[in-house]
Amino acid sequence: MTDYLKKILTARVYDVAIESPLEPAPNLSKRTRNHILLKREDMQSVFSFKLRGAYNKMANLSASQLEKGVICASAGNHAQGVALSARKLDCKAVIAMPTTTPPVKIEAVRTHGGDNVEIVLFGDSFSDTCDHAKMLEKERHLTFIHPFDDPDVIAGQGTIGMEILRQHSGPIHAIFVPVGGGGLIAGIAAYVKKIRPEIRIIGVETVDSCAMKQSLDAGKRINLPDVGLFSDGTAVKLVGEETFRLSREYVDEIVLVDTDDVCAAIKDVFLDTRSIPEPAGALAVAGIKTYIEQHEETGNPLENMTMVAVISGANMNFDRLRFVAERADVGENREAVLAVTIPEERGSFRRFCELIGPRHVTEFNYRISDDKAAHVFVGIEVKNRKEKNEIIATFENSRYRTIDLSDDELGKLHIRYMVGGKSPFAENELLYRFEFPERPGALMRFLSSMAPNWNISLFHYRNHGADYGRVLVGLQVPQQDMKAFDQFLSTIGYPYWNESDNPVYKLFL
Repeated sequence: MTDYLKKILTARVYDVAIESPLEPAPNLSKRTRNHILLKREDMQSVFSFKLRGAYNKMANLSASQLEKGVICASAGNHAQGVALSARKLDCKAVIAMPTTTPPVKIEAVRTHGGDNVEIVLFGDSFSDTCDHAKMLEKERHLTFIHPFDDPDVIAGQGTIGMEILRQHSGPIHAIFVPVGGGGLIAGIAAYVKKIRPEIRIIGVETVDSCAMKQSLDAGKRINLPDVGLFSDGTAVKLVGEETFRLSREYVDEIVLVDTDDVCAAIKDVFLDTRSIPEPAGALAVAGIKTYIEQHEETGNPLENMTMVAVISGANMNFDRLRFVAERADVGENREAVLAVTIPEERGSFRRFCELIGPRHVTEFNYRISDDKAAHVFVGIEVKNRKEKNEIIATFENSRYRTIDLSDDELGKLHIRYMVGGKSPFAENELLYRFEFPERPGALMRFLSSMAPNWNISLFHYRNHGADYGRVLVGLQVPQQDMKAFDQFLSTIGYPYWNESDNPVYKLFL
C-alpha cells in the first residue's frame, strides 16, 4: 500500500511550481457570511495545478527512462505541465493532441516545452488521441505520463493540501476541490485526512460530468456515455482506479453544480481577485455557494465557517467570456427568465407591465399567438431566488400563467432567440437539441448523416464562443421511419436531448 503521506512530503514539485497563495475572498465572504479562502493554483507558470503531478512523476523516473523520453495525451493543462517538466528535466516529450485542438493551446505547449517537445496531432476525439499515444508509447519505448491515475501524480497534486494546512493553521470547516479524473482531490484528501481528519473534503462536479459522484454512489467506477463540455478541464467519463479508491476512503461528499452556477462563480472570483479562472477552475467556488445554500434550505445555516476553494486553473478561452457574462446573472439568481401567458385583450399588455413594476427588464420577447392568448418571454433582474418566486406568485395571482425558465437550457440557449416561430406547417415535428465539437465539417457531418426524406422544419445555431456548437433541430419524421431515426440518434456520436415535450416548445414554436 502506498504511503501517500511520505510521498507527498517528499514530492519534487518546487523546481517548477510555486507555493501558491491562499487568499481571502472578501466580497464572497461577506455575501455568504462565511470566511472564504481561495487557493490560487491559477497563478502557476502554466496557469494550472497540473504541473505539480506531471513534474513529480517525471522527476521520479530513472535516468534510462528519461533518456528514452515520455509521452502524454492531452489538449489542455496536463500537456503544458508535461512540456514544462520536459524542458526542466531536459528530456524529450511527445505530446499527443487531437487535430481539433485550438492553435492557442498548441502554441502554449510549444512555448513551455521548446525543443524538448514533439507535438503529434491525431484524431478528432480525445479517445482516438489517447489510443494513438498508447501505440506510440510501445513503438518508441516511451513512458506514459497519466494525467491523474498514478501515485506520483497524485502525490504531486497532494502538495496543495500540505500547503493549505501550513498556510492556515486555524479551524477549517471544509476544502472544496474540483473533480475530473480525481487526481487532485485524491492527493489533497490523502494528506489532509491524515493530518487534520476533522476537515471535510468536498468534491465538486458539474451535473453533466459527475463520474466520481455516480461511482461513489454505486460503489464501483461508472463509465459515463457522455459528458458535458463546458467545464472541459473536468470532462472525464471514467475516474481513475487509484483516485476512486482514495476518494472512497477520504472524500466526505460530492456537490453538483450546473453551467449557470459555474459562470456565476467565475464572476465571483473576478470580483475578488480581478483574475478570470477557467470553468473547471471556478468549480470549487460554485460548490461552496451551493453547499451553503443547501444548508440554508434545510434549516441548518452555516455562518462564520472557514472554507477553502481550490482555484485549479485559468486557461480560459477568451471567446467563451461572452457566454459566461450572459449566464452569470442567472447563476447568481439575479435574473429570472420567465414565460408568461396573458389574455389577448385590450389593456392586458399594459397590466402585465405594471405588475413588473420598476424592476430592470433584461429581455422581452412578445408575439401575438392567437385571438385568446399571447405568450411573453421575459427576463427580469432580481436580488435573489426569493424575489423571483415573489414575482411568479404575483403573475399567477393575476391569472397570468407563468413558467420559470431560469433552469431550462432550451429556453435560455435557443427559444429566447426564436420566440414567435410557430408554424401551421410543422406537422409530425420532433424537436432535438444537439452538441458537437466546434470544428470545420462538424455541422455538415451532422446534416449528411440524416435521411434525405426527413424534412428540417426548424434549425437554430448560435456560436457561443465555446469549443462546441449547440444546435436546435425540428425534424418531420414519418412514423414508418422512427426505427431508422432511432438508429440515426444512436450512431451520430453527439450528445442529444429530446425536447419534443418541453412546454416552452409548445408555447413558442
